[in-house]
Amino acid sequence: MSFFNNFSRGFGRSSRKNKQQQQQQQQQQQQQQQSSFLRTSSSHSSVQSTVSNSSNNFKASSSSQYAPPVPKPMFLSQPFIRTALVKGSFKTIVVLPKYVDMGEWLALNTFEFFTYLNLIYGIISEFCTVQSCPAMSAGPGFDYTWLDGSKKQIRFPASRYIDLVLTWTNNKLNDQSIFPTKAGVPFPPSFPVTLQNIFKQMFRIFAHIYYNHFDAIVHLSMEAHWNSFFAHFISFSKEFELLDKRDTEPLRELIEWLEAQGKV
Repeated sequence: MSFFNNFSRGFGRSSRKNKQQQQQQQQQQQQQQQSSFLRTSSSHSSVQSTVSNSSNNFKASSSSQYAPPVPKPMFLSQPFIRTALVKGSFKTIVVLPKYVDMGEWLALNTFEFFTYLNLIYGIISEFCTVQSCPAMSAGPGFDYTWLDGSKKQIRFPASRYIDLVLTWTNNKLNDQSIFPTKAGVPFPPSFPVTLQNIFKQMFRIFAHIYYNHFDAIVHLSMEAHWNSFFAHFISFSKEFELLDKRDTEPLRELIEWLEAQGKV
């Protein structure tokens, strides 16, 4: 075999080896470039995610920090909250007078509160319709239901609920076994519980009117009478523990203001 043949064969083998090595090197470089690109892309995505999360957190904190305040109801705003017919305190006129029977004093005042509440509601009842008041409500989170004879809770429009309360209370007041009017007839042992139930229902009417029809009270120029009437009612309820704090929660802020002013 000539030298040239041997040379050409040797050259061919070395050329194939070189080509294989070059291909391997190119593949390695491509793999390195791909892995480098993936790491860069991953890092870029994490940065974008961090920026996005930070932006969302900023938006959330900004919206909560700069949320507009909830406006107060009209009856808690000036000058209406200060408007009153009686400027002094009701504490002195609700205490039990000397030589007066406790039951007689409680019955008399309950009858008067009911009479005036019934009268005022009759004046503004035209504003309390099924359309305007589809539920017996007293501000956010306070919706009242009526218990029927089988203790089933029924949701009524406010006008229907109030009519039921006024009728129920009137029947209690005219029941001689609960509110005796004859001399020498004692009040029943259940009398205090009956009074608490009556005052709880009357308070709900107060709360509904304050939240839903105080504008009508102002329109009729009755806010001074209404505020003083409510202060008298609360002062009497506190004196004889006729209302629980849970019952008065819808008007807690108003009652606290009356207490701070020394009115109740």
